[in-house]
Amino acid sequence: MGKTYDVVIVGGGPAGIAAAYLCHKNGLSYMVLEQGKGVFQGIATTYPEGKNVYASKPKESPEPFLVEELRPPDKPVTVEKYIQYVQHFVQHEKLKIETEVQFEDIRDERDHLVVQTSRGGFRGRKVVLAFGSSIPKELSVYGDAKMVAKTLEDPRKYIGARTLVIGGGNTAADVLISILKAKREANDNHPVYWAHISEKFDVNKETAQRLGEEILLGGNIRLLPGATPRIGEVDEEGVDRLVIRINEFRQNDGIEIYHAMSFPMKNVIACIGSQGPLPIYDKLGIQTIACAEGVCQVAKEGDRLILLTAEYESTRKGVYVIGGAISPSFMKISTGAIQEEKHPNLIYTAINDAYHVVESIRKKLA
Repeated sequence: MGKTYDVVIVGGGPAGIAAAYLCHKNGLSYMVLEQGKGVFQGIATTYPEGKNVYASKPKESPEPFLVEELRPPDKPVTVEKYIQYVQHFVQHEKLKIETEVQFEDIRDERDHLVVQTSRGGFRGRKVVLAFGSSIPKELSVYGDAKMVAKTLEDPRKYIGARTLVIGGGNTAADVLISILKAKREANDNHPVYWAHISEKFDVNKETAQRLGEEILLGGNIRLLPGATPRIGEVDEEGVDRLVIRINEFRQNDGIEIYHAMSFPMKNVIACIGSQGPLPIYDKLGIQTIACAEGVCQVAKEGDRLILLTAEYESTRKGVYVIGGAISPSFMKISTGAIQEEKHPNLIYTAINDAYHVVESIRKKLA
């Protein structure tokens, strides 16, 4: 476990990188834990290719960007160029980041917290959760399906292999298009299978047109409507595989007959939607409050909102939450009252959250 950091930051997006830079600038020891292969992985996988990034700022917010170094330019740039700039910035500042680390839990110890991950524990006096709101759902099958990818990081990885994409929406279609294009450019004729639990794939007109163009250019796609992932298993060669049922026939005697296909899990991408951070808050014992009628203006009645102080500290002492993980609103404890606070999911908001949190931590540790 080793060193005890002043701050352990979970998430390498705008909020996490801004927090790391401010810790670096103010002489606080820190470590960023990012589950992806690089910084801003969440933005890279959720923004469509070529989408512009803007320096958007809510009209009612008087504050400027408090970390000017991470401010998107006034002239819109593509998400790829902005991420490239951020990567160069991270390298230039030599920010301390561990990538491909899965966050699991937080454990209290006598004078610090331990962030438990897939790579062991990281000790910190304070913990900042900056993991965003679009947390991919896990594929629930019998057995262990953790090797199934939830996002597409590099379509070239699937060249030379039969690949399975699960999910019937626009995200799955975008992943499919990227893989088909990479395979076509590499003259790879291995098919990409597209499976959906429903009989109908539901994509918008623009996405359907792009997919159709890729197919006309030679994309080798096989549709599997009404398919259901069922079993995670290990074959005789020790390869983790996913079994997906194609057709099921139920007999009167209770016997089920079905056709199935099996894919190595490393060749499967499950685009089955995302979930908010509520399951994580529940696991960590961080308090949330359900919106009652007339109380919330942004969130809907019945929505559960995280409870935070004005400094973004949660009810778990020493654990702060910033960025997209608390959007579009949260419950703010202020002068003895609790009220809903609007919190837009913007790069501006995430960066400024980091500034206020690091300032608060710096004063407390001093």
